[in-house]
Amino acid sequence: MAIKVIKIKESFIDKRGKITNILESPVTSIVIITSKKGAVRANHYHKRDSHWSYIIKGKMEYYEERKSGKIEKAIVKAGEMVYSAPGVPHAMKFLESSVFLAMTTEKRLKGKYDKDTIPYEII
Repeated sequence: MAIKVIKIKESFIDKRGKITNILESPVTSIVIITSKKGAVRANHYHKRDSHWSYIIKGKMEYYEERKSGKIEKAIVKAGEMVYSAPGVPHAMKFLESSVFLAMTTEKRLKGKYDKDTIPYEII
């Protein structure tokens, strides 16, 4: 199963501007993360948490490791997002200085987040 990059489209446009629905799902936490060009994030998997990463500005390479051991890669640009399922090792390498939203099903509180996150180096 290939990585699915989701292109987000405007939901409503009028003379005042645009409304874009990014996600309609039970999300517990939304965090905004900045990353410098060349930075690597994640290189882990989660026991329970799943999350969507929506790129506001910039571009990244997103990696997932399949149960077969095969590593898949996709380019994710501003206006697109990817989903990281529980138990799936994933990593991100930023091709430009970037800003993204991480929308999670588990709270990202210090201590709780750390217990759910298992280091797993992909890149």
